[in-house]
Amino acid sequence: MERVDPAALEELLNFLPCPTPEVWIAEALKQQEILLLNHCYLEQCAARTALGLIFRCPDKPDVLVKMSKLAREELRHFEKVLELLIRRGHTYKILKPSRYAGLLNAEVRKHEPEKLIDTLIVGAYIEARSCERFSALAPHVDEELAAFFRSLLKSEARHYKDYLTLAGKYANESIENRIAFFGKIERNAIESPDDLFRFHSGVPA
Repeated sequence: MERVDPAALEELLNFLPCPTPEVWIAEALKQQEILLLNHCYLEQCAARTALGLIFRCPDKPDVLVKMSKLAREELRHFEKVLELLIRRGHTYKILKPSRYAGLLNAEVRKHEPEKLIDTLIVGAYIEARSCERFSALAPHVDEELAAFFRSLLKSEARHYKDYLTLAGKYANESIENRIAFFGKIERNAIESPDDLFRFHSGVPA
């Protein structure tokens, strides 16, 4: 199993505007089937996002290479979560998505190249939050699930970094203001009350 570099994980945690609230972790332990069902769906979404960027950026070889690799990894993760669900006697189904990605994507600018930059920054936040939640959950779940979550840390940390690096490369100016802008939205999504429990949901209402 690949191990995430502690320094890389610390950098990722510092990138996020807040840690996952303890009350969300407590709720996740009560709703592990929903957690895994939504996790499975999110791996599909991550692969779809990467493939979408491949179609949008045929003139950017580094985007094509990184997103192709990312899409393959996310689909392998989807397969692994699906296997885990089946072993645990669950039937995969797509649940209503959380508000999280919608809140971030709603603020993506509409015209290029700004649209690409914002899409990449949103991707970085989604991957970073996923990694942080795997790390936060691992000490509290059973051995099989903990090992699985820890096995995902390295790739999720790399995905966040890839998105952020590409955003910086193709921006015409510093991306720090946009990172801070989306960070405020991300923090609100994580820390405010949320009626729907999902992998990226906020504080259980």
